[in-house]
Amino acid sequence: MSSEVLAEEFEVLESIYPTELTKLSERAVRIDIEPEESVEGEDELKLVLEVQYTDGYPDTLPDLSVEAVAGSLEEVEIESLLQELREVGEENLGMAMTFTLSTHLREQLSALIHSRIERRKQEEAEKERKALEEEEARTRGTPVTVETFKAWKTTFDKTMAVKKARDEEEKLKAMTPKEREEYKKLGTRLSGRQLFERDRSLAISDDSLVEEGAVSVDITQFDRTVVEEEEEEERMSFSDSD
Repeated sequence: MSSEVLAEEFEVLESIYPTELTKLSERAVRIDIEPEESVEGEDELKLVLEVQYTDGYPDTLPDLSVEAVAGSLEEVEIESLLQELREVGEENLGMAMTFTLSTHLREQLSALIHSRIERRKQEEAEKERKALEEEEARTRGTPVTVETFKAWKTTFDKTMAVKKARDEEEKLKAMTPKEREEYKKLGTRLSGRQLFERDRSLAISDDSLVEEGAVSVDITQFDRTVVEEEEEEERMSFSDSD
């Protein structure tokens, strides 16, 4: 590497980057890199590009390193930036390339910030989509099948049985011993419906009380006029006897 060639490149870099360039040695420089434009609402992100010139420069690539001095970079992001810088350097072998590398890194930094913004928007949209799907599933409910209904009914019956037993226990606690005894007796008595379901012959048991040979009477067959005339005759006969 010719010292004269490198001295000329340093002179050009110092005129372009009066405040951003730091000369570390006769064969190394550091350049502060900021994005082309700031993005409102985004965390500040600034880098430094360190260039170590090799003996074969500019016919061989210099050693490059990138570090964040404001904000943070993930390892995968750093490796991606360096890989692109190496590709640009390969395209510019044989020429002074430090300015080209720093310019490209500045463009990369702006693209990185915008890709972060886009990725965050996609994550937020995906999160919102999942939330909507969960809300729709909650309001739509689960389709009812015979199996799911039976399972629900079994659980429901158990729950109601436990609740009924608990209520019964609380009710008994509030009673006096005498009231509790009477209540339990009432609980052992069968209702009319229970008696009927237990012995359906009770529905026709009254028929056995009717005397054999008895005749059913249809009240509609009586003539009210005839009855009234007979009653009138009885009253007149009683009056004559007086």
